[in-house]
Amino acid sequence: MAKKKREAPEINASSMADIAFLLLIFFLVTTTMDVDKGIVATLPPWVPEQEPPEDVEANARNVLEILVNANDQLLVEGEVMDIKDLKGITIKHITNNGVDPDFSLSPQKAIVSLKNDKGTSYGRYLSVYDRLRAAYNQVRNDFSMNTYGKAYDDLEKVDQKKVREVYPLKLSEAEPKDYSGGGQ
Repeated sequence: MAKKKREAPEINASSMADIAFLLLIFFLVTTTMDVDKGIVATLPPWVPEQEPPEDVEANARNVLEILVNANDQLLVEGEVMDIKDLKGITIKHITNNGVDPDFSLSPQKAIVSLKNDKGTSYGRYLSVYDRLRAAYNQVRNDFSMNTYGKAYDDLEKVDQKKVREVYPLKLSEAEPKDYSGGGQ
């Protein structure tokens, strides 16, 4: 007698597409995407101009010019400087109070101007920016300790605002340009 071939039972796969679709939707809904936030900077509110600006020549000493070129060299007031000295010179500029004729007349008038070349590396830009912010943070913290006996971060919001009025953050950033002479 000849044996009959048995057929293998089939697996019902009709609902597989539905299950795959539901899993896809589940993962799309529950997955979070990291979004780069960049550098957090608060811009001052726009105020219509009420009085004419001061004479440009009188303001020249109030501006500390910092340039980072395409070779990541740091130039402060046109002189090459090591990045470790940037915080100190910035603090000197902010707290000068008219003593040194090369630096600002007062903390309220002190401006730090940061210009970058298009070829400046992002890491160099961040290290320069961090040093400038650290200078302002140290000046504010020192003033807070001398005036209130507490660190700036430990003060109430009202007192922090008073410290910021004495030492306002005036950091001007220009659009990156090609300072190497080969560009625009």
